[in-house]
Amino acid sequence: MIQLHNLKKVFRTEEIDTWALREVSLEVKEGEFVAIMGPSGCGKSTLLNIMGLLDVPTEGTYMLGGRDVSQLSDTERTKLRRGTIGFVFQSFNLIDELSVYENVELPLLYMGLPARERKERVMQVLDRLAMSHRRKHFPAQLSGGQQQRVAIARAVVSNPKLILADEPTGNLDSTNSKEVMNLLCQMHKQGTTIVMVTHSQHDASFADRIIELYDGQIVQHAEL
Repeated sequence: MIQLHNLKKVFRTEEIDTWALREVSLEVKEGEFVAIMGPSGCGKSTLLNIMGLLDVPTEGTYMLGGRDVSQLSDTERTKLRRGTIGFVFQSFNLIDELSVYENVELPLLYMGLPARERKERVMQVLDRLAMSHRRKHFPAQLSGGQQQRVAIARAVVSNPKLILADEPTGNLDSTNSKEVMNLLCQMHKQGTTIVMVTHSQHDASFADRIIELYDGQIVQHAEL
C-alpha cells in the first residue's frame, strides 16, 4: 500500500537547513500494522504527516496504492486524503463547538454523502464504539478515553484503507489506553492498514513490525 523511496524532508530558514528525514525507504503492505518508534525530534511525526498527505517530501518518491503522490497539489492531496486515510491524534483534535455526532459526521460531509447515508454510518460506528448514548454531548463533557473513542470513530466512519495514528494513547490512563489499542487491533484484524507513531513499547508490541527512527533515518526493522 505504501512505498517510500529515498524520502527526504528539510525545513529551510534564511539561516539554516534542518533535515527532518534523510533518505527514508520503507514499504507498508496492505493490511499490515506498523509501529514507528524513536526519540523526540527524530522525524516520526514528519514521516506520518507525509504519509497522511498533510505535507510533501523535499526529495524522494511516495507511492500510495500504486500512485505517485509525492508532489500532488494541495487540492489533489486533500481529495485523496479524504477518501483514503483516517487520522487519530494524541490531542484528539475534536471540534469543541460540535457534538459527538457532528464530529464523527464531518468526514462524510466532506465526501458529499447524502444525509441518510451519513446518519447510518455515524450511528453504526458510534454503536460499535459504545458511544451512541453520548452522541449529543460535546467534547468538554467527555472523559479523555471517550474523546479518543470519538476521534477513532471519526477516523473510521469513511471506511478508509489506511489509519494513521500519532501517539493515540499518549494522553490516556492505562485503562483507556488498553481500550484504544484493542480498538486499533480490531480494525487491523478486519483488514485495515495501520501506521502508528508511539513512544510506548507496550503499544508497539501489538504491531506486526516496529520501525525505529533516529535523526531522520531508519535504523532498525523488527518483526514481531
